[in-house]
Amino acid sequence: MCAASPNSAGKAHAPILENADAAGPFLFVCEHAAAAIPKRWGDLGLSAEQRAAHIAWDPGALGVARGLAERLNGVLIHAPVSRLVYDCNRAPDMAGAMPAKSEIHDIPGNAALTPEERLARTEAVYLPWVNGLHGLIARRIALGLRPVIITVHSFTPVYFGKPRRVEFGIIHDADASLAAAIHNQARKQTRLNAEMNSPYSAADDVTHTLRLQATPYGLPNAMLEIRNDLIATPEAEAAMADLLAPVLSAALTSLSVHAKAG
Repeated sequence: MCAASPNSAGKAHAPILENADAAGPFLFVCEHAAAAIPKRWGDLGLSAEQRAAHIAWDPGALGVARGLAERLNGVLIHAPVSRLVYDCNRAPDMAGAMPAKSEIHDIPGNAALTPEERLARTEAVYLPWVNGLHGLIARRIALGLRPVIITVHSFTPVYFGKPRRVEFGIIHDADASLAAAIHNQARKQTRLNAEMNSPYSAADDVTHTLRLQATPYGLPNAMLEIRNDLIATPEAEAAMADLLAPVLSAALTSLSVHAKAG
């Protein structure tokens, strides 16, 4: 079975929240944390190898996000379901929300979804995610803890047969200030090949979460993309969190100093 009937029973898949009472300013978001495909959607017509590959999730991203939250006393929220079921960083009208093809891989279970099936996935995965994240942000704002939104992703070293030189990408939506500050600190403090708006940018529709959740509130925000061969083990994830935590801290401090000076 590749796709569930729109009438099949199934619970909503709520986002997972960690360190909810953290007093630090950072709110780490990991939309592609999981490769899990709940039973109601079968295997989407994919092999076990495909279901564990980058097309299904962002390997290493959750480990880095969790490490950053621990080191910076931040909150972490992450999605529990594979992006092949529903990509929580895509709006329901985007083709990539329930992709029929990812990179070179066809996704048979997504090839001919009816409007009712698309709605069922939206209600089961996307709406709990987007509402849960929005509620978290609103509650922290109400407490006087205006969050700094950092989404954490990983990307493949080779894409459509072409090697990627960039190791650390920093992407922004409408407000580039925090992303630029992170880029500046990464170049100062690390040896990572860090680039702005690489390997993706807002033009590729990858900033949905930032555009929907951070920009309307005027919250500082940035999207981090880490090449996944650099975070391929738990030890490498921890090392990357060690490396990037002071980068994020210094970037935020530089923004605060600039704001006060202005």
